[in-house]
Amino acid sequence: MADPKGFMTTPREVPTRRPVDVRIQDWREVYEPQSFEHLQKQAGRCMDCGIPFCHNGCPLGNLIPEWNDLIHRGDKEEAIDRLHATNNFPEFTGRLCPAPCETACVVAINRDAVTIKQIELRTIEEAFDAGNVKPMAPDRLTGKTVAVIGSGPAGLAAAQQLTRAGHTVAVYDRADKIGGLLRYGIPEFKMEKHILDRRLEQMEKEGTRFRPGVDVGAELTGSDLRKKYDAVVLAVGATQWRDLPIKGREYKGIYQAMEFLPWGNKQALGEIENPDINVAGKHVVILGGGDTGADCLGTSIRQGAASVTQLEIMPRPTEERPEGQPWPTYPMIYRVSSAHEENDNRVFAVSTEEFLGDEKGNLCAIKIVETEFKDGKFSPVPGTEREIPAQFAFLAMGFTGPEQNALITQLEVELDDRGNIKRDANFQTTSEGVFVAGDAGRGQSLIVWAIAEGRSAAAAVDSYLTEEKSQLHAPIVPTSRPLVL
Repeated sequence: MADPKGFMTTPREVPTRRPVDVRIQDWREVYEPQSFEHLQKQAGRCMDCGIPFCHNGCPLGNLIPEWNDLIHRGDKEEAIDRLHATNNFPEFTGRLCPAPCETACVVAINRDAVTIKQIELRTIEEAFDAGNVKPMAPDRLTGKTVAVIGSGPAGLAAAQQLTRAGHTVAVYDRADKIGGLLRYGIPEFKMEKHILDRRLEQMEKEGTRFRPGVDVGAELTGSDLRKKYDAVVLAVGATQWRDLPIKGREYKGIYQAMEFLPWGNKQALGEIENPDINVAGKHVVILGGGDTGADCLGTSIRQGAASVTQLEIMPRPTEERPEGQPWPTYPMIYRVSSAHEENDNRVFAVSTEEFLGDEKGNLCAIKIVETEFKDGKFSPVPGTEREIPAQFAFLAMGFTGPEQNALITQLEVELDDRGNIKRDANFQTTSEGVFVAGDAGRGQSLIVWAIAEGRSAAAAVDSYLTEEKSQLHAPIVPTSRPLVL
């Protein structure tokens, strides 16, 4: 512990965001640079707590106190080694993870938590800038081959681990570029795509082979996979989105969030000038108050929407930790994202009753009603109905599991009662040699859980292929869950 009084003498500070009126004019990341000396002081707030609960808050088991101390001392090279020991992609989690480690921080019992997420991000960025992130190609090849289906964080983590173990790994994705939701679901203002491309370049140099633009299950069947590869890892995500089948759903202008967000990313990168879904000058309503809804909000603002309203069926959360969600659990509190700083027009405790359209079949308004929680469910409050003008509505209400497509049938894998791919204690499905990692097996979750799943599944695949106990890091088991009471 470099600074024994740091948590008492140094207040918590996070990087400032660029002014709203400036950042909404472009698609770049929203944060201003922070000096390394400033960051060192923040790292010094990490106390000698004895039992670091941040380890439990993070499913990766990140060695947080160790690299905090190393950063405080200025030992950047050792810090990145300790960070990479448990996390393949800290540049992703440092930008996109909601930081359950911080809500589990011991300092957070009666003070502001250590800025773990920012220290993590700066550690990896300092390493990239200094050329300390080098390809780690295996010394020898095992002769075993693995196909990873899906190139989100779980698939990429599994692929990198297995490649480094000496297996020949090919990553397939039906999209035209590798990256999954990291590329097409995360807006540019949250993570610029050159950050992803930088890591993919490292993986290619290590030997991982990327196969974008391949619809596995159609042009490459499950039978083909079984013949060509010794093992298959399904990392296809939970992409079966939750719909809202109410009156008026057929009107034009109603889209799922993941039908909208990829167009914003293509526009941000200059790949297209006029996206197929463009809300410029239009009234937008977003159904869903989570991160995906906030992503739709920020994207709509940058496209030039006339107005944006975000609806949430839950009541407005408290700003303080609720009594029923004590430390070290992740509390449901009122949070303001960068997108909400730009336009915070959230309406809580309402339900959508009907989509209203014009004579041409286009959406023109949404009928909503206030709700109250009664008898274990949300019920409408009579007399509170009203209409909100809307030419576009985006459904950001989460996902229910993996798509029920041909590949699932071809590989003869079974689903559990929640619609996820069934697996045993070793991440193996009901079909021998076929494994599952990430949201496809766990259900919709966080990026940090996806990476942990990818690492653990990789260890299981390695053991299956070598018939020996794997030396790869396996931070979780399939039944691991976030900290709860």
